[in-house]
Amino acid sequence: MSVLTALARLHAVRTGRAEPIADVRHIHLSDNPLVLVPLKMAGEAAAPLAIMVGSDPAAPTLLPVPQPRDRVLRLRFLAELAEIVLPHLAVYAENTEELTTKSGETYERCLDAPQLWVPNSGGVGFLKLLGRSTRFHRTEGDNAVPESVPLLGRWLTWFCDRAEHPGSSTLVPLTSALSAHWATGQSALEDANLAALLGWIAPPPGSTGPEAAARAEDPLSVPPAGPATDPGFDNEELAPLIAAYDAAEDDGSKSLAARRIERALHAQIEPTWQLMWQGLALLRELEAGARVARRWNEDVGSFSYFAGSVPEGVPQARRDSAVSAVRKLLDWERALEKYEAEKAFDDPRIMLEHRLAGTAFVGTVIDVDSTRVVMSEKNRSLLRPILQVRTADPIVAAEGDEFCNVGNPTQTGKVLPVEGDRDHIVLELSGGMGTGKVARPGSVPELGATVCFAGFKIGSGGPPAKLPAREDTPWTHGGPPPEWTPDSEPIEEL
Repeated sequence: MSVLTALARLHAVRTGRAEPIADVRHIHLSDNPLVLVPLKMAGEAAAPLAIMVGSDPAAPTLLPVPQPRDRVLRLRFLAELAEIVLPHLAVYAENTEELTTKSGETYERCLDAPQLWVPNSGGVGFLKLLGRSTRFHRTEGDNAVPESVPLLGRWLTWFCDRAEHPGSSTLVPLTSALSAHWATGQSALEDANLAALLGWIAPPPGSTGPEAAARAEDPLSVPPAGPATDPGFDNEELAPLIAAYDAAEDDGSKSLAARRIERALHAQIEPTWQLMWQGLALLRELEAGARVARRWNEDVGSFSYFAGSVPEGVPQARRDSAVSAVRKLLDWERALEKYEAEKAFDDPRIMLEHRLAGTAFVGTVIDVDSTRVVMSEKNRSLLRPILQVRTADPIVAAEGDEFCNVGNPTQTGKVLPVEGDRDHIVLELSGGMGTGKVARPGSVPELGATVCFAGFKIGSGGPPAKLPAREDTPWTHGGPPPEWTPDSEPIEEL
């Protein structure tokens, strides 16, 4: 936990209300998000009990499973879920444009991508298990299922894999999104309770955050947001209803028992459905950061690529090969570094954390030489203005260190030695000024201007690492992975 976040939590305890820790929203928010609130059966890793899904707050669809141990009912549930989710995805996958690469090749790219929201990280984990358990189902031969079932599993797997990519907004747990923008007076573990978290951020009139959170933690007042259900509900209400369903001897009795189970599950899941839209409304009130659109554009590109591979009908591997695992890890590391830098560049409140750590500073320009020219080793004249900045921030910098101009991210300032008074820093500027011998107007800070420089920059982090092709995986890492065939993967039970 950072210093400012800890201070915000202490202030929240004093005021009884959550404190903002971000000035802008760092997550993309779709105009038509698809919300899913799943519940699973206690004691089962990926046995669906019910899910409430929809993109209209006033018209959700509840899909219950009256007997989660019944494989036929579970497959029927998956087919019904696919009938809702897949058409929603198809709208985005079919709305494309034709683009041309620099080499003259054309390709199809989606104009936008769908966005899924779940209450918490447990919901992401459940959808991941659900996708893993269904994407290998066979659509022909014995135990065949509708083609929509394994297709749904592939899409759920893609969304859950993409959710692990830093900065992605395709599948977002609401508690994580809210905790990234507000600090409460409770622990991070308690923030995982959606109702308690919202109780701190937007307590009811006449109530404080601690009071609202205390009521939210009572399962009789507010049921859990899933995917796990309350043990009291399981033992006292759900178990007898499922037992009555099992004991029913005719279709009429089973239908009646199933409706009773549906009503009980609706009462458990509907409060969370309302909380989901309340949380989304709070996030929508925040202005999006300047670089949120760039990250969403990457999500759209990833969605377009996967949508183009769907007709091939090949599910994702159960485990990543050695080469793909290393490539994914390196990609995540680069994305995380870039994501953290972009958040700081977009948000002065987050940049303040770096200023306290000495990796960034804000100051006033007290002297500037915008026409300074030096000679390079190749005897070429280079424009290298000098900037003197007075700052009260605790700078951790040595001669030769480079800082990035937050107001002009393509511009770098190299620290020059300073004699005597150390209340200012001298920077030699390069980049971001045009290609001529005279700086582009406005590219060099003027005398008296307030500037911000950071010891990190937004970049790609260098060229990608050179890795062998999948077929050239060395024997020390398992050798080349086997090619997938429809019979090479067994059916995984839910």
